[in-house]
Amino acid sequence: MFCHGLQVLLYWSNNYDLIFAGGPEEILRKFQQANHKVLFAAEALIWPDKRLADKYPLVRSGKRYLNSGGIIGYAPYINRIVSQWNLHDNDDDQLFYTKIYVDPLQRQTLNMTLDHKCQIFQNLNGAVDEVLLKFGTDRVRVRNTVYDSLPVVIHGNGNTKMYLNYLGNYVPNAWNYEHGCRDCDDDVVDLSQLKEYPNVLVGVFIEQPTPFLPEFFQRLLTMDYPKDKLKLFVHNNEVYHEKHIQKFWEENRNAFNSFKVVGPEENLSQGEARNMGMDLCRKDATCNYYFSMDSDVMLTNRQTLKLLIEQNRKIIGPLVTRHGKLWSNFWGALSLDGYYARSEDYVDIVQRKRVGVWNIPYMAHVYLVKGSVLRNEMKERNYFVLEKLDPDMALCRNARELTSHREKDSPSPESFHMLRPPKGIFMYITNRHDFGRLISTANYNISHYNNDLWQIFENPADWREKYIHQNYTRIFTENYLEEPCPDVYWFPVFTEKACDELVEEMEHYGSWSGGKHEDKRIAGGYETVPTDDIHMKQIGFDKEWLHFIREFISPVTLKVFSGYYTKGYAIMNFVVKYTPERQAYLRPHHDSSTFTINIALNNKDRDFQGGGCRFHRYNCSIESPRKGWSFMHPGRLTHLHEGLPTTNGTRYIAVSFIDP
Repeated sequence: MFCHGLQVLLYWSNNYDLIFAGGPEEILRKFQQANHKVLFAAEALIWPDKRLADKYPLVRSGKRYLNSGGIIGYAPYINRIVSQWNLHDNDDDQLFYTKIYVDPLQRQTLNMTLDHKCQIFQNLNGAVDEVLLKFGTDRVRVRNTVYDSLPVVIHGNGNTKMYLNYLGNYVPNAWNYEHGCRDCDDDVVDLSQLKEYPNVLVGVFIEQPTPFLPEFFQRLLTMDYPKDKLKLFVHNNEVYHEKHIQKFWEENRNAFNSFKVVGPEENLSQGEARNMGMDLCRKDATCNYYFSMDSDVMLTNRQTLKLLIEQNRKIIGPLVTRHGKLWSNFWGALSLDGYYARSEDYVDIVQRKRVGVWNIPYMAHVYLVKGSVLRNEMKERNYFVLEKLDPDMALCRNARELTSHREKDSPSPESFHMLRPPKGIFMYITNRHDFGRLISTANYNISHYNNDLWQIFENPADWREKYIHQNYTRIFTENYLEEPCPDVYWFPVFTEKACDELVEEMEHYGSWSGGKHEDKRIAGGYETVPTDDIHMKQIGFDKEWLHFIREFISPVTLKVFSGYYTKGYAIMNFVVKYTPERQAYLRPHHDSSTFTINIALNNKDRDFQGGGCRFHRYNCSIESPRKGWSFMHPGRLTHLHEGLPTTNGTRYIAVSFIDP
């Protein structure tokens, strides 16, 4: 309501599906410029009675049809219009206003017009393609590109509520390039000021074979949150992972407030399992939050749970993405059939070029829900089983569409102004921090003994974290390597876990060559200086090993052999086994390579005695190899060498003849 001179100006609009991009002064100014007594919002679609289309006056430019979602006018004229109402309260008001407007006499007498070019009102239904965001220094506006106007009231009528939510992430001053997110710290909770931390039920869902599951559980265990405030619910749908869960349960069952496991023998569908987990929190009056997490989520930020709680939203998830890809756990928009559509800001959010808290229509994999929401707005038990939708799509659709509470005998849902305020729940994704990543479960082959070794292509970041030595990068930043003999370089490359798993894989395969000269695995079938070994190719690891050489050995080669650019190619890649009983040593020889790597896979004194390598030309021996460290030395011509005798135990090394 505005006071203008001696008259009262009335403004009316829906209040639950609109955004104000400007203030009352701008509305008043633009209304005065229209030079009419009553102004209705306009749109290009006629509703509810298409038979009235011909009765509308023609317009040369602009939207032709009335929309009752926005009305502004002087009180006496508005009163003359509404005083004609002789219908029921739940009859259609848009049809009522339309019949008055299309009457030429009333239109002239009451001096009515439509906001044809969206100077004040922008109805989004049928007009989404007309609008875009216009970023200013302090404010973001919606610009109608057809009429080059900056509407003040943005109305998400019809099926445009999600697009309105998208605009609301920016308009009028939620986010801009100058100041970033201005709303992110509104209504936040400071956990440090609470007497005790909230109780959280963590739901873990293992629905398919998942690489790096022990590391997933380790991250869960080291999450920075009081364990006595955490209850754990685990649904495992894979027999393969029972050994991993059993080990974690035996070691950590007393670390949490409670620990419940539902295994594959229960034969629950994914949706049923997720309903069960969420319902455990819903039925527990002491459960303040439900934190759902799929096994393909690697939360590298130990503060994640705290940060989500402090953001204080009903449903919120942390942004996680596939390493080096645009694949993430949210969608910024939906297509007409309810599936993925890329929003204009999706890439910038994923790449954290725009940082904030974003209202989005779909999320998956990891999210936090308030327990109070589950016991009030989301009281039903089933939110994950809906038609043929995936469980997460069903949850998000149910959360978005808690709006089916209509007045008795009211019109169809398209008449949004006749509905009660919608019951849907906003869902948010935050990228204010780097929370972690999603791992790929595609092509995860579980036929090996240690299957994660094969993940160097599919999940390179997790592979590196698990298998590459923590000091590897220091080679380049701090020159962290040694030269125990001339042109023999010694540097860390493998973790203990990498060494152990490679040895286990070879022993599981078991077909050691026996150190014989006759060898059908190589060209010519004869090995001059044989070792007791298994080739990487025999266990199906040759491509992965060559990729390891190119990614982690080649950079070291360039550093120590300046000017030499390796192809990173090797035909002979193998693990050697030295024992006093089978083969204790290797006689002096040159390698058929430009350079060779030799990685120690176990510990001297603990696993074996003796061993080492002697370089004859330089009268230099290395008798204390370090587990996970590699020698790198020239192969043919200069570095004649031998393997020193292993006197006790079993010694393992991984060898490659590179650039033969």
